[in-house]
Amino acid sequence: MEPRPQTKNNSRSYLLAALLILAALNVMLLYFWYQERQDNKTKDATLAAKTEEVLTTKTKLDSISTQLDSKIIEIQKLGGNVDSLLKIKKQLDIDKQQLRNVNAFDRRRYDQKVRFYRALLTEKDEEIAKLQEENGILVKKNDVLAQENTGLKAERQTLSDSVVAVSTKNKELSEKVTIAAALRAESVTVNAINGRGKERDGGSYKAKQLEKVKISVRLSPNGLAKQDEKELFLRILDPSGAVISDMATGSGEFSYNNQGMIYTAMQRFPFDNSRQQVDFIYGRGGKRFNQGRHTIEVYCEGFRIGEGEFTVK
Repeated sequence: MEPRPQTKNNSRSYLLAALLILAALNVMLLYFWYQERQDNKTKDATLAAKTEEVLTTKTKLDSISTQLDSKIIEIQKLGGNVDSLLKIKKQLDIDKQQLRNVNAFDRRRYDQKVRFYRALLTEKDEEIAKLQEENGILVKKNDVLAQENTGLKAERQTLSDSVVAVSTKNKELSEKVTIAAALRAESVTVNAINGRGKERDGGSYKAKQLEKVKISVRLSPNGLAKQDEKELFLRILDPSGAVISDMATGSGEFSYNNQGMIYTAMQRFPFDNSRQQVDFIYGRGGKRFNQGRHTIEVYCEGFRIGEGEFTVK
């Protein structure tokens, strides 16, 4: 009769040991989960900072590219050689293209490139000043001839004024035709897509049910518009007015009114003048949309062609 209490005590010991082991495993799992979460936050912050550096560098290179184009034109007018500048311009375009790969971005290497390009611009300013001085001597020699041909210059001026007037009219007509040929968005609608892929409409959605947005742009027919491949740029502005963008998922920069603007997403499509619909599906990679009113802007061929909105509750 005495062995029974011993067996009961052993069972309790085994049960207690099993419970302790399970508790230890739970603590380990909780630790690993916390570490993974912290690592993901660090990676997101690093990617965001690198994306900001890429956009800043691209803005600097765009400015340098514009100044370089101006130097090339000026030196050509003054009779200088621009072969080396054209090669550098080609390399600059390559450097800008490589910025699309955010993960491969090396800030130190691009800072060196920016310093090199800026030093080159300063050097070319000196070259332009020298060419202007040399051409100024030629201008003085030609002043005598210019005075002898005052009558001819007057006739040329009259002709030039006529040419300018015709050119201005042609430019105005061309601009009117361009505006008339611009695409227009008949409607811009926004539907919500939840984590299970279910789509909802209405324009007002709860944040926890909003995994992605489906933005549908219906294009109005336009017989003057060319039926070719076009690029449609989409900008989503959050309630604070900031553009939602992520270079890693296809965001970038385009030109509007001679200024660079950041876009959220871009899509190429063949325009066939059939009231076609172009759909964008955009998600924030696990991040939720901020609460409040979001504005949608749609651009194509240098024109703002439509807008829409949706609200996150």
